[in-house]
Amino acid sequence: MAQGVWTIAEQRDGEIRKISYELVSEGRRLADALGQELTVVLLGSNIKDKAAAFGPYGANKVMVADDSRLEPYTTDAYVSVISQLVKANEPAVLLLGASVQGKDLAGRLAARLDVAMAQDCTVFAIEGGTLVATRPIYAGKAYAKVTFENSWPQMATARPKVMSVNEPDPSKSAEVMDAAFTLDDADLKTKVMDVVKDESGKVDLTEADKIVSGGRGMKGPENYYILEALADVIGASVGASRSAVDAGWRPHSDQVGQTGKVVSPNLYVACGISGAIQHLAGMSTSKVIVAINKDADAPIFQKADYGVVGDLFDVVPALTEEAKKYV
Repeated sequence: MAQGVWTIAEQRDGEIRKISYELVSEGRRLADALGQELTVVLLGSNIKDKAAAFGPYGANKVMVADDSRLEPYTTDAYVSVISQLVKANEPAVLLLGASVQGKDLAGRLAARLDVAMAQDCTVFAIEGGTLVATRPIYAGKAYAKVTFENSWPQMATARPKVMSVNEPDPSKSAEVMDAAFTLDDADLKTKVMDVVKDESGKVDLTEADKIVSGGRGMKGPENYYILEALADVIGASVGASRSAVDAGWRPHSDQVGQTGKVVSPNLYVACGISGAIQHLAGMSTSKVIVAINKDADAPIFQKADYGVVGDLFDVVPALTEEAKKYV
């Protein structure tokens, strides 16, 4: 019989990603509701020393799959290892992050396990011993509550920056164990030949606490220095709308929206962004949304907690100067 809640940890270059702690915290709440244990699965190379970090957040066990072929991440290797562990241990619930890596992994893993999967969820609950997931549909216009029938494990991905993180309790620890798996080179169809790292030092948009984004209203790539200045003062990352990216003003890695990155920062400042539905779908779960636009009827104001009707070329520099007084 399926038993226990599992979360798949995410790491990059040996450093645990924030979404991993969000998953552990949410997994702990679900495990408590089921009266079962929480297990974290950590994959990588020479990664075992990081496993103890999950205990204070509520993990009962950490299962470590350590192999040089698991660093860096490849879909083939991760799916092979995780599917073996799931089939051998039969968890009731399996959670992953809806990050770039998590989305890539979850779809293939669900197919390998032949189970249903709820993608990009914002709320989880246990009702009648079954996982109930809430997820946005129709580009964020509505939310659906979905559940599972005769599908084990009950598998879902969580949108980053939406689930609250437990306050770590140093008195708690997790049992760390080596995972039993086999990894055949013949099964690995892809190999990472080179990794080009972002040397800017900026926080990835999916993990940023604050984001300042610009759209078509920026009028050109040469004007993004205005947003960069504000972002530097308040410690934010800079994003962009699809129209700005399509125009070649910003790289695709900066794109926020349904076809870019889905973000949920504590603060999202939208400058010169009208609020197309695909953009709103990517940032509507932000905790506080500030919109700056000359058009008082721009759709972005319907989602904004605070709105400024005005020219961003006047408003943003003034906002930057004011912010300097508080840092």
